[in-house]
Amino acid sequence: MQALSPSPNLKSLIRTRPLVPTHRVAPHRLVVQCVYKSDYSNFSGGVGFSRADWQSSCAILASKVVSQQQDTEKSGNADLTAVNGHKTLDLVPIENLPKPLTITDLSPAPMHGSELRVAYQGVPGAYSEAAAGKAYPNCEAIPCDQFEVAFQAVELWIADRAVLPVENSLGGSIHRNYDLLLRHRLHIVGEVQLPVHHCLLALPGVRKEYLTRVISHPQALAQCEHTLTKLGLNVAREAVDDTAGAAEYVALNNLRDTAAIASARAADLYGLQILADGIQDDSSNVTRFVMLAREPIIPRTDRPFKTSIVFAHDKGTSVLFKVLSAFAFRNISLTKIESRPHRNRPIRLVDDANVGTAKHFEYMFYVDFEASMAEVRAQNALAEVQEFTSFLRVLGSYPMDMTPWCPSGGD
Repeated sequence: MQALSPSPNLKSLIRTRPLVPTHRVAPHRLVVQCVYKSDYSNFSGGVGFSRADWQSSCAILASKVVSQQQDTEKSGNADLTAVNGHKTLDLVPIENLPKPLTITDLSPAPMHGSELRVAYQGVPGAYSEAAAGKAYPNCEAIPCDQFEVAFQAVELWIADRAVLPVENSLGGSIHRNYDLLLRHRLHIVGEVQLPVHHCLLALPGVRKEYLTRVISHPQALAQCEHTLTKLGLNVAREAVDDTAGAAEYVALNNLRDTAAIASARAADLYGLQILADGIQDDSSNVTRFVMLAREPIIPRTDRPFKTSIVFAHDKGTSVLFKVLSAFAFRNISLTKIESRPHRNRPIRLVDDANVGTAKHFEYMFYVDFEASMAEVRAQNALAEVQEFTSFLRVLGSYPMDMTPWCPSGGD
């Protein structure tokens, strides 16, 4: 896969700090300071905080970071441990790799006319980065430290697209991103399915019998459980935020008793060796990603399309059958249905008098169906669904991923 270039927009928010060198690790590390935490729900909804206020705060922060960096260089004090009174984040000192965006990096947008910028959660070498490269081969991939930051990077014009996982063939749905799809106003403009090829990575010279633990994303650990047992690894399994981040952590801390489960590209980036290749329990392991943009695309009928919606009803789940019938009657195939608890109204009392003790959860329902919003049958189906529901939102109508399927066999 073609290497993706780093984002130029982080240069004004970084500084150097010496550390003990490790294998293929640069003599100075980059740190990004997160000094402001906002109320996500208020910010995304525009309540109590404007974009101008946000950009002003970030601009002030950026000038202070640059000023303190210059003062450090003049005084020769390269061991500054705080910016603006806050401790710095320990990010990986890997040369020439872009660093994940944090909340404080969501400041003025880059110049127009640059190549397509695609935000993803994780660090370079993550499967999300590979999905971004598959969806947009010549893009500039922008790593973000949280899913929430990837959404906001697009909303604030830091990125043109976001590529985020929504489900895995073994681990199921990524519920966090379903909740964020509802919280934010971005539109799904495409999908991409990426075969997942896991490798067991360790520092050069480390043998499997030396290992005492394996770290990775929780889903990656679950997807390799049986293979790890077959390899005779009686080790502790510990979860971290992402697969490439696990490889980064092993390299950064020179951990000779710890292995990471990540991609072969992560091994190349962080100077690790592959102890075992293709350790996923199922060779058909695949993750589905969606591409998000500020504006929807125009639906068409000249190729297979998929439409994603979310709906709810104030009378409970009894309406679900009527909604499904609206699609079945028009011969529209559903490819997914997912329920999530209704955050604003989680409990519904059974009794009409609302005095009983029997209660049910209220749900939001996410549905994907195979039809374009340009088709009359899809428009009529949603018109009927709207009669049964108290809330209905189209998350996007977009081309289906029609690339030929092949089991994971490496990057």
